[in-house]
Amino acid sequence: MYADWNLGSKMEIPVVEVSMKKITFLALFAAAAFAQTAPVTILEIDVENVVNYVDDVADPAKVATAPGISPSTISRIFKWAVAVGDIAAINGRPVKGLYTYRFGPGIMATTTLTPGRNIADMASGCPSEAQFAILYPDGTPIGSITASGFNAGTPPPGAPATATSMTLAVVGGTGPFMGLRGQLSRASDVGTWTASMLEDPACRRVNKGGTRGEIVQLIPMARPEVVVTSAGPAVLHADDFSPVTNGRPAQIGEHSIMSVTGLGPTKPVVEAGKPFSAFKEGSLHLVTSPVEVAVNGQAAEVVNSVGWPGMTGVYRVDFRVPQGTAAGQASLQVTAAWIPGSEVKIPVR
Repeated sequence: MYADWNLGSKMEIPVVEVSMKKITFLALFAAAAFAQTAPVTILEIDVENVVNYVDDVADPAKVATAPGISPSTISRIFKWAVAVGDIAAINGRPVKGLYTYRFGPGIMATTTLTPGRNIADMASGCPSEAQFAILYPDGTPIGSITASGFNAGTPPPGAPATATSMTLAVVGGTGPFMGLRGQLSRASDVGTWTASMLEDPACRRVNKGGTRGEIVQLIPMARPEVVVTSAGPAVLHADDFSPVTNGRPAQIGEHSIMSVTGLGPTKPVVEAGKPFSAFKEGSLHLVTSPVEVAVNGQAAEVVNSVGWPGMTGVYRVDFRVPQGTAAGQASLQVTAAWIPGSEVKIPVR
């Protein structure tokens, strides 16, 4: 196949006359094609107290019995191991959660014949699977992300510039991450040690593991979007539910309401395709994902985010226009579970 790409100096490139109309059409077609490409969302996940536990104990009765640090010196082909850590933050926002990184059996691939290792066309470690179970700081579940692939070697084309090793394919998730796809790369790994499975993982936080920075490039199945009608974005004044218009713009500090789609699961849950319950005291369906609102890039106070009573797939988000917002047409953007939606414009005075 590569022989067909040999463009030597003797190759003659024919001159083709193309009309300006055709050039314009091709340019517009290319722009439209690029515009249809789903934008990538970046999640920078900070993990703490990471320890690698290697399967090096022949006697099952001795597994997880040593309270102190028990380093493993075994690095053998066809061994397997699991890393465990605590999720501490996503994009700088404090969260909690469980991080696991299972790798093995180790294939220890190398491009040169080395006794006891696998010969291959590339250097690689072993098949791997990463799991992120993400919680609010109070322990309330948000969702999970799963990735699978090889855990070593040079990051492939398309990996972030900060990636230092391995890129796994993101194969799915739960909660607001259901149906997503993308890839996972490692940006940093500091102080992580390799422990024997003699070591008791109950003491992992006491013994202090290392830190890891993981980068998830994801394309979600749905994004949070402000509903746009023929009259403009569906943003209302909370005092009388009248629409925000040029004739009556939003006021700085005002309690405003917008209609949004793509915010994901609620509590209590609503079956797919079913409307949210009609309003009655205590019946609101609360959005389970962290929801943020930005006006001109400035964080706004989110009063609440709930399923709109009687509506299917439509949510109500109440917010306050931040102090310091400049008068005029302001950009408004909703983010749910660190996934941003498109910006819309609303008038502010």
